[in-house]
Amino acid sequence: MAVTIDNSTNDFEFQKPFNYSINENITYFDYTNFTSDDFCASNNSHVYLNVTCEFAISYAEPMYGYIAPFLLATTTVANTLIVVVLSRRHMRTPTNAVLMAMALCDMFTMLFPAPWLFYMYTFGNHYKPLSPVRACQAWNYMNEVIPAMFHTASIWLTLALAVQRYIYVCHAPVARTWCTMPRVMKCLIYIGIAAFLHQLPRFFDRCYTPHKTVWRGRVEEVCRIEMASWVKALSVDAYFISYFGFRVLFVHLIPCTSLVVLNVLLFRAMRTAQINRQKLFKENRKSECKRLRDSNCTTLMLIVVVTVFLLVEIPVAVVTILHIISSTIVEILDYHIANILVLVTNFFIIVSYPINFAIYCGMSRQFRETFKELFIRGTVTSRKNGGSSRYSLVNGPRTCTNETVL
Repeated sequence: MAVTIDNSTNDFEFQKPFNYSINENITYFDYTNFTSDDFCASNNSHVYLNVTCEFAISYAEPMYGYIAPFLLATTTVANTLIVVVLSRRHMRTPTNAVLMAMALCDMFTMLFPAPWLFYMYTFGNHYKPLSPVRACQAWNYMNEVIPAMFHTASIWLTLALAVQRYIYVCHAPVARTWCTMPRVMKCLIYIGIAAFLHQLPRFFDRCYTPHKTVWRGRVEEVCRIEMASWVKALSVDAYFISYFGFRVLFVHLIPCTSLVVLNVLLFRAMRTAQINRQKLFKENRKSECKRLRDSNCTTLMLIVVVTVFLLVEIPVAVVTILHIISSTIVEILDYHIANILVLVTNFFIIVSYPINFAIYCGMSRQFRETFKELFIRGTVTSRKNGGSSRYSLVNGPRTCTNETVL
């Protein structure tokens, strides 16, 4: 089975191999009265780019045409607020740098395909053949390749966040060396470069050429899609198996498995810290007790963030793995159902994007205080001793090991 990239969030659409007649210069159809099922069942349904035949429209149109615009607005506002709050001077910590990068990646994952989602699904143009060639290329890049790149970066950033927190909690002395701001910034850059290189072949693996067809009684120039010559020389099956094999292993399987393990380890460390805190409280060591409490709050918040991530990512990983098995070993998937599953799981990834803002507001005192100071007039947070632990004048110079709140 050949595979094409799915819409909006990151993953793939299952289809039968392209069925082109290369010598055809013009295709004749009368679409005055047609149903999408009739059209897509024809032998020439993939001669040119038509979104009606790429996705299960009965599912894609309500989810991506009617609900997604509201999610886009919510995600854009929420993640912009996250970036604004975390970029404040007193909020610049290694943990917050990763959280801010995650917010930006999630927001760009939705922003790039948004114009096409509006055009195709909200305004109901999915049945129309897309043209000219530049528009077809823009559809591919903005709706498939670039969102996949940002979502891949977001996955690796989530893993980096969990690893960083594990070092803070379980190997505090090492944090002085490995969790400094310069090292974290370098890590963010490396993740961005790796995500770009992973998606780089997808910018060049297809060719879009002009193709004439009769659409509703008129001759229209549309886009014919072909795999690039270098992909054909390599073998289309080998190319897609390599791409999705890498994606399954390094974007889904290893990150999700690692995050599950790290979440368990962090939860155990938090329980141990809670026992130690009770002992400190009995010994009346209030300062250490407060520091441990703040650290536990931060750890719990990040565990919740990672758990939400896993709840929406694991189903996509499972469907991807099943597709690889079905394509290479034994066919076990009904690809119509598989396409619907991918649409639904990707949609829930979109739904999860605004949730982080609610988690930060609900579980981080520091985030709430900074948000109130910035956006709620008349709210002034006390900066005296005994107030918020975020201020360096109160707590001394901020280091990786005394980071107690977000």
